[in-house]
Amino acid sequence: MHRYRSHTCGQLRASDVGTDVRLSGWLHNRRDLGGILFIDLRDHYGITQLVARPGTEAYEALDKLSKETVVRVDGQVVSRGTENVNPDLPTGEVEVEVGAVEVLGAAAPLPFTINAEDGVNEERRLEYRFLDLRRERMHRNIMLRSAVISAIRHKMTALGFNEMATPILSATSPEGARDFVVPSRLNPGKFYALPQAPQQFKQLLMISGFDRYFQIAPCFRDEDARADRSPGEFYQLDVEMSFVEQEDVFLPIEQLMTELFEEFGNGRHVTSPFPRIPFREAMLKYGSDKPDLRAQLELVDITDVFEGSEFKAFAGKHVRALPVPAVQDQPRKFFDQLGEYAISLGAKGLAWVRVAEDGGLTGPIAKFLTEENVKVLTERLGLESGHAVFFGAGEFDEVSKIMGAVRVEAAKRAGHFEENVFRFCWIVDFPMYEKDEDTGAIDFSHNPFSMPQGGLEALETQDPLDILGWQYDIVCNGVELSSGAIRNHEPEIMLKAFEIAGYDRETVEEKFAGMLRAFRFGAPPHGGIAPGVDRIVMLLADEPNIRETISFPLNGNAQDLMMGAPTELEEARLKELHLSVRKPQPK
Repeated sequence: MHRYRSHTCGQLRASDVGTDVRLSGWLHNRRDLGGILFIDLRDHYGITQLVARPGTEAYEALDKLSKETVVRVDGQVVSRGTENVNPDLPTGEVEVEVGAVEVLGAAAPLPFTINAEDGVNEERRLEYRFLDLRRERMHRNIMLRSAVISAIRHKMTALGFNEMATPILSATSPEGARDFVVPSRLNPGKFYALPQAPQQFKQLLMISGFDRYFQIAPCFRDEDARADRSPGEFYQLDVEMSFVEQEDVFLPIEQLMTELFEEFGNGRHVTSPFPRIPFREAMLKYGSDKPDLRAQLELVDITDVFEGSEFKAFAGKHVRALPVPAVQDQPRKFFDQLGEYAISLGAKGLAWVRVAEDGGLTGPIAKFLTEENVKVLTERLGLESGHAVFFGAGEFDEVSKIMGAVRVEAAKRAGHFEENVFRFCWIVDFPMYEKDEDTGAIDFSHNPFSMPQGGLEALETQDPLDILGWQYDIVCNGVELSSGAIRNHEPEIMLKAFEIAGYDRETVEEKFAGMLRAFRFGAPPHGGIAPGVDRIVMLLADEPNIRETISFPLNGNAQDLMMGAPTELEEARLKELHLSVRKPQPK
């Protein structure tokens, strides 16, 4: 028999009754029932119940051991009997009557409970992450992640893509976030940068003639944490394709996402094909460029209805309306709570009206609406008896943010929200440029290395604020999974695009010398995308925080509480790297 086990803790079945077995694992739980000791023994594969009877060496040993001690047990498989079967366990028809016990790894007192989801705070969980990962939910999430990545590799290869690796030590990236830098011992005073993304290298692979590339790529960005973004490092499915237009990128990614979310989504439906929604339309209808399409309500721009109006709350402002059908049975509390929600987002309040049976409008602001207002609103919003309308007014961006969130919340509260589905969409036609509100200067709004729609002619003849880029995002259930673009592969178009944003030719030639040099030696049209692996798994696991799907994440302050990183360097090491440290002065 093997030194540690003949079977795993998830393997034994009724057909094994009478078999002598050896198991190894963690002491998950212990119960003393009428003097008989029952132990749940856990390993990677599952749980097997052990039984130890009074007066045996096994009983004496197991009764004293702390939870999470690692043991090896020898015993015989016995039937639990029909009345004692545990239907929640694959091993639930049997148990192992223990004859011998060997302690393989003693466990100190635990800082929190492993076999229950108690309310321990996240900092404590991250400090003892190796224990946290023993919990069933966390173990399941990490195994889901492993299976998803394995499936991605298989599916991408089947779609004709080739997996390739790109450098980790590189130069500063133009991605936009802060780089993590690594000092060079052999080149005093110089630094490598960890890649924010393999953007330039994957484009260079296209220029080198490899046609279809993918990589499960580690990316490093010195940026703040969010619920859907881990600080420090993350992983993305990095993809690039040659001789493609926008739709050519969409097709394989749409197929991949559909298959992936159907395979691992626990029966949740994936809507396909994914709708293509222009950026400006998304902002008007949904108040967001990452709309949650499970909410079956849309915003309507009614700014023109109140132009010149005497109703000061709306006059001279951008006004958005949210019609919500079938609220005739909703109490006043429904309206008040939505108003409180809007205030929590920064609104001063939330105006609303309700459509009465005779078609008239009632509610706090009904008296301020003229007959013409009511007529236009009724026609444009398709109002009928039982509808309600919520209004937001102010600056465009402010109204979009608040009313976009109210749209989703109202849909949930009023029964217009789809559950158990994955609603994907593509957001397309992003503006190439935007105007800085403070300086009035023109700058890139999304991705400076995208091909402008209309090419060089558009850059030379159109108002920059009217130029769109071949840029796109893929969104699922209100979560942006990725941005992508058809790349600007022509040097003169790239130089002109940067000139409009205030960069002179010499600066661009110097800053992006490597890419421009490559473009001048025959570059194919190419484009790509890079969906976030962490966010994909977060959606599939139905977790609200991305850290719940990563084995060893940093905390919100980009610290590894378990390993104690980041750390200070000893003086000898600093000297070897030609560095001195200047700490910030206390305030």
